[in-house]
Amino acid sequence: MAYYIGVDIGGTNIKTGVIAENGEIISEASVPTGADRPQDVVLQDIIRAVRTSIESSKVDMSEIKAIGMGSPGVIDVENGIVTYNNNLGWRNFAIGPKMSAEFNIPAKLVNDADAAALGEVVAGSAKGAKSAMIITLGTGVGSGLVIDEKIFSGCEFGHMVIAYGGRKCTCGRHGCFEAYCSATGLINMTKEAIAEHPNSTLAEIAKREGVVSGHTVFAAADEQDPIAINIINEYTGYLASGLANLINGLQPEVISIGGGIGKQGERLLVPLREKVIAEVYEGIRPKCAKIVSCTLGYKAGLIGAAMAARD
Repeated sequence: MAYYIGVDIGGTNIKTGVIAENGEIISEASVPTGADRPQDVVLQDIIRAVRTSIESSKVDMSEIKAIGMGSPGVIDVENGIVTYNNNLGWRNFAIGPKMSAEFNIPAKLVNDADAAALGEVVAGSAKGAKSAMIITLGTGVGSGLVIDEKIFSGCEFGHMVIAYGGRKCTCGRHGCFEAYCSATGLINMTKEAIAEHPNSTLAEIAKREGVVSGHTVFAAADEQDPIAINIINEYTGYLASGLANLINGLQPEVISIGGGIGKQGERLLVPLREKVIAEVYEGIRPKCAKIVSCTLGYKAGLIGAAMAARD
């Protein structure tokens, strides 16, 4: 059996592992990212973590065919370079060639959201699908498209406009999918509602929890707070609009929802599916994408990065 190294680069931690060609994780290691340090210093930690993964896996180096890495930021896939990453402070970081030279095997670098999408297709919620999209509802809206177990690079669907002239997005545009459907967007909607309804159950729960999170509005809805129920209804409406656009244009077999808000599972997906069906172009409703929750968590990025190196 062939094996691959997976490297999942995050803002807080970097995870590495030896992954079998069927997507099974053989071993794992993790190291703090330390994003405030020079990128070449971080690279040395990644190399050490990879070596730890190899040693604990008991897999001989001769059986490891390639290294796959998933990184946030703007990626030059062809040359293995992180050209720009604001959160990590990386600029024109040729991590692919450096890792290839260190381990004397091919290295492939892809966007982290694309890696997670491939991981879910190979071993998770979209396993077996010919075409699948993964949408992560976190600080932003991440997106990945996989066709025939190959990444279709460059999908930034979080910055398609779903409300012309709407809320300002961090990208500078107004009305982006991300501005409305990220966890940040939902939190902003919740905070606005609390300001308007300070005596609501929603406000009481936020005060009790000490922070407004993506979970706050769902907790209030569980207590039948009408303000919270209205927010969820509005939020899922925006989310359905964005997903319907993707389904109408791309017609994937599966859309897997992940990220912090995705952890709400069927509480989110039941009303969402109903609204998507109503929004989707009538002619393709019979083969509308199956909408499910991601199942692999952080392992999606690790597995997907490794599997990207198979190509």
